[in-house]
Amino acid sequence: MKVLLIKDVKSLGKAGEIKEVKEGYGQNFLVGKGLAKVATNEVIKQYEANKKKKEAADAAHLEEMEKASAKLKNESVKIKHKAGDNGHLFGAVKKEDIAEALNALGYKIDKKMVEIKTPIKETGTFTVSIKLGHGMHPEVTVIVEGTN
Repeated sequence: MKVLLIKDVKSLGKAGEIKEVKEGYGQNFLVGKGLAKVATNEVIKQYEANKKKKEAADAAHLEEMEKASAKLKNESVKIKHKAGDNGHLFGAVKKEDIAEALNALGYKIDKKMVEIKTPIKETGTFTVSIKLGHGMHPEVTVIVEGTN
């Protein structure tokens, strides 16, 4: 019998492959455990259609990330933080602070995406990297101003 693998199966193949297997193994194990579907023309066409939809969605997501990366490269945010007279901050500027400042400008940035190379513990201008995925790491300028 022919089956279309839905998930990777050790020693048989990867998801998306069509394999010829024995009837009992195919029905009882592969189909029974949800690892495969019987490879009818309808199932194969549906799988191909879903694969094309996923590829189109991935391409759209990648394009969206590239646009966001280009916009973020030119972005700068101001953060006000409590500081002493000498310019040293009480505490440090956190990833959450930078993510909130970027979100206020209309971006969808999570604190986990912000990458601070060295802790920001004084007033001044700093460069911070934003991890968008797909190898994109635009750098954003962070201007830290002290408040009393």
